[in-house]
Amino acid sequence: MNLTLTHTHQADMRAAHGDGAAGVLVSGLVWLLAALVCFQWGVSQGVWTLLIGGAQIYPLSLVVLKLLGRSGKAGVDNGLNALALASTVWLILGCAMAYGLYRLKPELFFPAMMATIACRYLVFASLYGLRVYWALGAALWGAAALAFFVGLAPAWAAALGGAVEVAFGLVLGEAVVRPGRAEPRAHGGVDEARTAARV
Repeated sequence: MNLTLTHTHQADMRAAHGDGAAGVLVSGLVWLLAALVCFQWGVSQGVWTLLIGGAQIYPLSLVVLKLLGRSGKAGVDNGLNALALASTVWLILGCAMAYGLYRLKPELFFPAMMATIACRYLVFASLYGLRVYWALGAALWGAAALAFFVGLAPAWAAALGGAVEVAFGLVLGEAVVRPGRAEPRAHGGVDEARTAARV
């Protein structure tokens, strides 16, 4: 599939989704909830809290975006929509893999989920044109490695993943709502800098 992209595609994604801040923050809160459930009721309940809660991240993020006056939907002709969909498919497959690891060894679930989500955030660096997602992806990868090699208890692993996402979500959110911030140009604006990519 050939994709001819311009910088306005990324600007369109940033404008529609508020730099992705809402999704990162909501995801982090779901992780912290899963950690709390692990502490109180056990690993199995925490795992299902993350899986079921994770399915609610997108709709909850849309609510937040609407409250912030964002559309939550990029232009239908934005070539990056296909990349976003592909990353969602990867996320679903990664969740299935993580659940399979949980069935073998429960301690592996949260590190595997962190690694899966870290990969998706690396894709977000291209979706939004924001280098902060490279840092977020690397931070989550580091957290996953720490949880795996140190052998963190599942509750602490979930808490670590949630803390990383909440911290980055707040950083992204502060940039979005900062007074005087110039809004990114919407898709369809004039931008002669084009890049051609083959997927």
